[in-house]
Amino acid sequence: MSTPDLSQFSMLDLFRAELETQSQALTGGLLALERDPTSATHLEAAMRAAHSLKGSARIIELMPAVRVAHAMEEILVAAQHGTLRLTRGHIDALLGGVDLLALIADPATEADGAAVTAQIDGFLAALAAAEAGGTAGETAELAEAGAPPSAPVSTVASAVSASQASEAFGRDLPAGETGGGERMIRITAQSMTRLLGLAGESLIEARRLRPFADSLTRLRRQHGALAKALDAVRASLPPGTEDGPTAQALALARGTLEQGRHQLEERLAELDALDRRSTDLANRLYGETLASRMRPFEDGVRAYARRVRDLAHALGKSARLDIVGGSTGIDRDILDQLDAPLGHLLRNAIDHGLETPERRRAAGKPEEGVIRLEARHHAGLLQIIVADDGGGIDLPELRRAVVARRLIDEAGAAALSEAELLEFLFLPGFSMKETVSDVSGRGVGLDAVQSMVRQVRGTVRVAARPGEGTSFLLELPLTLSVIRTLLVEIGGEPYALPLAGIARTLKLPRAQVETLEGRPHVGFGDQRLGLVTAHELLGQGEARAQGDELCLVVIGAGTGSYGLVVDDFLGERELVVRPLDPRLGKIKDISAAALMEDGAPVLIVDMDDLLRSADKLASAGALRGPQGPRASAPANRRKRVLVVDDSLTVRELERKLLEHHGYEVGVAVDGMDGWNAVRSEAYDLMVTDVDMPRMDGIELVTLMRRDARLRALPVMIVSYKDREEDRRRGLDAGADYYLTKGSFHDETLIQAVTDLIGPAAG
Repeated sequence: MSTPDLSQFSMLDLFRAELETQSQALTGGLLALERDPTSATHLEAAMRAAHSLKGSARIIELMPAVRVAHAMEEILVAAQHGTLRLTRGHIDALLGGVDLLALIADPATEADGAAVTAQIDGFLAALAAAEAGGTAGETAELAEAGAPPSAPVSTVASAVSASQASEAFGRDLPAGETGGGERMIRITAQSMTRLLGLAGESLIEARRLRPFADSLTRLRRQHGALAKALDAVRASLPPGTEDGPTAQALALARGTLEQGRHQLEERLAELDALDRRSTDLANRLYGETLASRMRPFEDGVRAYARRVRDLAHALGKSARLDIVGGSTGIDRDILDQLDAPLGHLLRNAIDHGLETPERRRAAGKPEEGVIRLEARHHAGLLQIIVADDGGGIDLPELRRAVVARRLIDEAGAAALSEAELLEFLFLPGFSMKETVSDVSGRGVGLDAVQSMVRQVRGTVRVAARPGEGTSFLLELPLTLSVIRTLLVEIGGEPYALPLAGIARTLKLPRAQVETLEGRPHVGFGDQRLGLVTAHELLGQGEARAQGDELCLVVIGAGTGSYGLVVDDFLGERELVVRPLDPRLGKIKDISAAALMEDGAPVLIVDMDDLLRSADKLASAGALRGPQGPRASAPANRRKRVLVVDDSLTVRELERKLLEHHGYEVGVAVDGMDGWNAVRSEAYDLMVTDVDMPRMDGIELVTLMRRDARLRALPVMIVSYKDREEDRRRGLDAGADYYLTKGSFHDETLIQAVTDLIGPAAG
């Protein structure tokens, strides 16, 4: 195998960039030809892509790629001339040829040139046999030869992107040109983020000119009032003194004032013009910088069409991916983070959603299933929809699965609404498949989807249509750098609440507040809405009882909703997110900060944290609300235990067991939540898992042992890890007890708790 001169890095990089573009076009054409093998348009597009790759490879003397591209071109030309009809085996082999081109262009394969040469020889021989009129057996051989072991059919056609090739050579990509003739350069994501931050600051600074101009306008009005006062004084002088020293002094003062007023008006006009120009320039700079962070949705998902087709074939199904809204602009960071969640959703749609061709025929559907992947902007948010036309979700079976896993009893399950029932699909480890395969069944897919969506301040919902299909709706912010917020006043300070976490805002009379079981509530639609003041959640003291109306922000969903009482609404704002100093760690209920138009700082509230804080106060019966004092604690105080575990099943099992033995129990869903809880409330013991998102149990224990106030709090680790080194690691971090879930028994846990803190009462 001849190899290119690796000193010509720029030419190789350009070829890899073209390979990425042309392979996408070639893959798209081949997938279309699989459905319509005689389409002249798609045959022409695929042939031209193969021809262009052959020419580019010849220019840089990458002869193995020339041989592969030429053979593919010949097959497509034969199909154009009608001497060959493409079959699925031909398409499989040609797609394998796309993978083989990527393999040839990858510098990592250079050391294994003999193996690559053997794959090329086998691929070319099979293609030659097919072009001469291969049989069905030869077509199967063709499909096998076209899929090199190191680049399986499921590999994305553009597996070696231009940026990856550049990083392999340790240098930046050279400037290139897009199809529209615009030059492109490479810039790091960190540099782009810093540039956007500076553009946002320039916008804020530009807006500070307006308040300054307004103050000069007030000064001009004061000059006018002073001039009138001087005229009145002069008019009140006694007759015959019009030319006296007093009148002359007044005239001089009046003239000087008029001259100053004239100069002030000139400067004010210049400042107004400067304000308009600088604000316009800052807005344009910010808009262009923000737009440069955006990428078309199709750029990040184009390769999924190939993955969907290959996985469906592997499972004995037929599927097509339709991408809608491919030109929709998406923040680069969000688009990168969408890769894994969308992959999970597409695999679920193929494996769980789409039926086999036989069942689809029996149901009167086309054999080929359709998965729709759509992106659109709606109400200031980015909406991503993944929908299939499969059999939908069997709700009765889901209800039985929830009960079988002891997540809820039968009576509770029967009372669940459809939306509440579907929420169980997102629990960690939950799956409706009885068997585990390399595609699905472990119950991690939808949990990972929800985790990613929450990380970017978004939401995910699922809707099922029995017999018609399932759809997932992801609502995400348009960009992670800018956030749309509602500014509210709490304790005399402004706070920013992300709009994505707000269900509704309203004002209602205080007289509508009722007390049920000692807690304040109001009627909200067909449900009762518990009230909690932002002051008690954020530690701002007592809420001000002024006026006859309450300002409410409804947070949460369904039965988990709360009415957050704030002092006042200050309006909506788009804020440039500024991360907090990492040395501060995670601040309870706060996610980031921003600067107001006048340069004043404002804190951005973490809505998920805030909702969990409200849940904890409600479960402890400690909600004050806008009326009345906090309920007094019982005389005989029970000992309090905090259970920290990301598994709902384990968490609820431990909670019920401890409460059954008289302990008062608080819960936290992960290490970060536990760290916030243990700092904000008093506990006698913490029981924690090890493997958890955001912060694991070892890190949580380590942080506690470094905190002077929490250093003496007993900690028990309950983990599936039963190796001696795992146990030693937990105890070395500062845990007082290490219990494995494999040997977990009711008596074991209760005995360990009693050993550490004694019985529940006393």
